[in-house]
Amino acid sequence: MCTTCGCGHSGPHMHEVVDAEGNVTLSIHEHEHEHDHHHDHAHGHNHAHDHGPAHSHDAAMPAGRAIAVEEDILGRNNAVAAENRAYFAKKHVLALNLVSSPGSGKTELLTTTLRALTDVPTAVVEGDQETANDAARIRATGVRALQINTGKGCHLDAAMIRRALEALPPEDHSVLFIENVGNLVCPAEFDLGEAAKVAVLSVTEGADKPLKYPDMFRASELVLLNKIDLLPYVPFDADAAEANVLRVNPKAKVIRLSATTGEGLEKWLAWVRAQLVLAGL
Repeated sequence: MCTTCGCGHSGPHMHEVVDAEGNVTLSIHEHEHEHDHHHDHAHGHNHAHDHGPAHSHDAAMPAGRAIAVEEDILGRNNAVAAENRAYFAKKHVLALNLVSSPGSGKTELLTTTLRALTDVPTAVVEGDQETANDAARIRATGVRALQINTGKGCHLDAAMIRRALEALPPEDHSVLFIENVGNLVCPAEFDLGEAAKVAVLSVTEGADKPLKYPDMFRASELVLLNKIDLLPYVPFDADAAEANVLRVNPKAKVIRLSATTGEGLEKWLAWVRAQLVLAGL
């Protein structure tokens, strides 16, 4: 898992890239260096290790050591997340962490949401391994956006969000949408300081996804069942998918919608506005 490999240490190695239009992208600096290790085993072999922010799980790591590393990484992340949460509270910002597998339609949903949520100031932090394509799509709506490129890293962490807040400070009394890297595993572990995780599940995926990735759906307060306009054309059981969400997280709310047609969008917007009221923002 992420907490026992280098990508959990990515925060301090970020650098800013500014394009010709003044848009900032925060990128992970992959400081690669090679070490030749000669292992004096019975099956002796030489190989080079590339130590970067990519996954490099060591199957030989003792269980106790792995737990200690995990606790250290998550402990440091949670401390920064608490600082982010205090920042959001001080500025009256509702931060929502959108999580999903790749291709669920998060960015399309965000652009549709931003065009409809015109009565509230908004900003977006985009997380992808490479490119600033999604941030460009967000900016086309007129909303400020900042891209974070994680390189080989598979999730955003609290330190990345802290850097993003320095580069793109959200307005007071606003909503900050954080679109996490497409991944249903690692983002479940990393608190960013957000008010809530919102999982997006599309009908082009399996209805059993909540059972396969229970940690993510258990950590999410809301699940958006997206692309329902495709239900007549795909073998997807929406009722079973919703039942599976509630099986792993009985407290979760499920909203069915289509970012393309707008069906169900008002329920999602009403939920966002309700969170603003509940948070006293």
